[in-house]
Amino acid sequence: MTDEGPLVLPMVYGIDDDTMYLHGAIANSLLGAGADHEICATVTIVDGLVFAKTPFNHSMNYRSVVVRGRARIIAGEDEARRALRIITDHIVPTWDTLRPPTANDIRATRVVALPLAEMSAKIRSGGAGNFPEDENERYWTGHVPVSMVVGAPVTNVDAHVSVPDAIAALSGTDLHSRQTR
Repeated sequence: MTDEGPLVLPMVYGIDDDTMYLHGAIANSLLGAGADHEICATVTIVDGLVFAKTPFNHSMNYRSVVVRGRARIIAGEDEARRALRIITDHIVPTWDTLRPPTANDIRATRVVALPLAEMSAKIRSGGAGNFPEDENERYWTGHVPVSMVVGAPVTNVDAHVSVPDAIAALSGTDLHSRQTR
């Protein structure tokens, strides 16, 4: 909870054995307000749209995780660098191909550690559940798979090296089928 009320922001994350790391600008009020408080982080991947014979039973196929716990702001530069590496490499392992963050970069970034002690996961897959009384009704029912496929990298004009292998390898990848943790 912030002074402006509850906030939800999309953000990247990284996970090690027992901690989820979140990061944002030092002025990020959501991360600042969450320090030493119980927070909740959610991740949802939509795998499909489900259509029933009545809109009442429409749904979606998904994989979802909720993590709850007491947030801790990471204060030390070494721990912040470690956490930022975990976040970066969780997305695409590119930490070793980038300019390392400076001390000023670290000071301008708030990193929060959330223990993976309280988590729940929920998965929905398959087709629609229709009411028995609708069984013989002549309406289409089923599901439409949803995927997210990575396109080819687009190089900035100020890039003076070729695309790193880890990024080039993403092209054509279905992100929904990638193993995530």
